[in-house]
Amino acid sequence: MTKSQTKNILLGITGGIAAYKSAELTRLLIKQGYSVRVCMTQAATQFITPLTLQALSTHPVHLDLLDTQAESAMGHIELARWADHILIAPCTADFIAKMAHGFADDLLSTVCLASNAPVNIAPAMNQQMWKHPAVQNNVQTLIANGVNIFEPAAGEQACGDIGVGRMLEPSEIIDRLAITETHSRQLAGVKLLITAGATREAIDPVRYLTNRSSGKMGYAIAQAAQQMGAEVTLISGIGCLPKPSGLTRISVESANDMYQAVLKQAENCDIFIATAAVADYSPVQQNTHKIKKTANHLQLELQKNPDILATVSQQFPNIFTVGFAAETDNLIQYARQKLTNKKLDMVAANWVGKDKGFDQTENALEVLWKDGQCSLPTMPKQQLAKELLYLVEKNYRNKDK
Repeated sequence: MTKSQTKNILLGITGGIAAYKSAELTRLLIKQGYSVRVCMTQAATQFITPLTLQALSTHPVHLDLLDTQAESAMGHIELARWADHILIAPCTADFIAKMAHGFADDLLSTVCLASNAPVNIAPAMNQQMWKHPAVQNNVQTLIANGVNIFEPAAGEQACGDIGVGRMLEPSEIIDRLAITETHSRQLAGVKLLITAGATREAIDPVRYLTNRSSGKMGYAIAQAAQQMGAEVTLISGIGCLPKPSGLTRISVESANDMYQAVLKQAENCDIFIATAAVADYSPVQQNTHKIKKTANHLQLELQKNPDILATVSQQFPNIFTVGFAAETDNLIQYARQKLTNKKLDMVAANWVGKDKGFDQTENALEVLWKDGQCSLPTMPKQQLAKELLYLVEKNYRNKDK
């Protein structure tokens, strides 16, 4: 770790047993060169006293939304303007819900809404609470809003359960904060084009050919790239994922629709990442009327769709091209063939089938390029997207060296 240039960090502490770790976290933040102010919820004061945090930070602890000691009695605005970073550790399920839905009924939640500083949270809760769909939905909302999640660790919990939910240790949070700060603007000035989701190939007005891709990985990469400073254009196939704020999304349906949209946008991009599960074939004939169920057998004649990724690689050799390979066997072999045959700069390969890959919240990748390979282990797709982009950015910068 390297010390930061003096920056202001607001440490938010919410009401969980892991609040005792915040004392050590405060000490380490100061050691790293941060100027630390602490803001506590009322519940947090039941686990650790404000006096302890005041002694460690050398500043009064902020507790009240309406502070008569603050200028104009608007302490939340003063804190919001002061903070270069906001770190909430521990962050409870209740506070995650507040942030996800924009509640502002205490000082800390109000500061989060009033500040444009990067927000990082270190969740801490019972393992079953962490897995609950309501909590995970709220986490996904925060990620879509640009909040960095320092995912909890697995282990024995204060309640006696064993599982994922423990707040990261203070030293691990410091490391994650340093990584986030280092990579926060690494793609600034880069124009990134990405495809995501599945295509639909019409058979008749009510039937179509498609696949199981949900688009989650592609959307996660688009959001992560935006957080790293890239100007992102997302070309999305059919799906139910909400549009990420702050980027351009172009919705398409068929493989040919996506082909045309990509070629139009590729003229003005630096990096192209093809995560979409594009149909390899489409019906030769699209019936204008619904095909009636009369015959015992039905034959469809299919034709090969244009290869979007290979076309971009050939027509725009200056673009850094990244392909995805979803395989059920011979993962590395097929990925290496795709890298070579399509003249790509990088391929990210993953297993599919048997609850792997498609429509899952977690994934793992084998990332290959001409002179190297890196294994990214199973992790939430949002974090996996960031790890992949770190590799993409490094190889993109070195492409012409």
